Amino acid sequence: MFKCMELRQVRIIAGKEFRDRIRNLWVLAVAVIFSLFALAIAYFGSAQQGSVGFRGIDVTIASLVSLVIYLVPLIALILGYDAVVGERERGSLELLLSMPITRFEVLLGKYLGLSAALACSTVIGFGAGLLPLASQLGTADLYHYLGFVLSAILMGMAFLSLSLLVSVLTSDRMRASGLAIALWFFFVLIFDLLLTGALVASQGSLSSGVFGALLMLNPADVFRLLNIFSSEQVQAMYGLATVMPENLTQPSVLAGIMLGWIVIPFLIANWRFK
Repeated sequence: MFKCMELRQVRIIAGKEFRDRIRNLWVLAVAVIFSLFALAIAYFGSAQQGSVGFRGIDVTIASLVSLVIYLVPLIALILGYDAVVGERERGSLELLLSMPITRFEVLLGKYLGLSAALACSTVIGFGAGLLPLASQLGTADLYHYLGFVLSAILMGMAFLSLSLLVSVLTSDRMRASGLAIALWFFFVLIFDLLLTGALVASQGSLSSGVFGALLMLNPADVFRLLNIFSSEQVQAMYGLATVMPENLTQPSVLAGIMLGWIVIPFLIANWRFK
């Protein structure tokens, strides 16, 4: 599969997907949304405590994490749910596959193009959002914020991989959109409620190892943990340090799990697409 892959074919498909998102102003719209939220949270995030102004990068990231968990998965799922099924409904998929190009190249090209659009809007949006506050950020703050943006991109790519799987598995765009929204509800809203219910039902008998392993089943929770354990101040805000096993608080381990969430759904989608 990989040996026979034509990189030029993949670049052409990826470029088309990316240019389509640029032409319909999708990248610009998402970037504007991210920048406005980033600036508002950085400057007005402490208004409920009676103060306004930038209080530090740790406080800003802690507030942005909660927002990004809602927005980025939804945007990624909407972005990719019709990548394959939409082409099939329009009749252009058969024409595309009649050309000297493999199904893997088509799928990888679409995924990379959509990932590039998502990454571009995320970097521009969150970068522009904190640009007015750049003079108040030190070098360590910039690295910390860059890590947050990178983790947001990785989470978006994980949900984009899931949306591509949805697009391959479903037979029409209506079912694909419904399943994509259902996945968003499950991973962003329902999963943690179920986990909390399991903790309460177990009356504290659920070990930290099992609890940590269950959290790894949700890419949104992996993203949250990546940012929580990047700063001691953020850890104090969330209070998860005492219940998480130490081996699942390492950024390298969490990043590896997030990469698994990116790769595995894509490979399943490729297997089903073939």
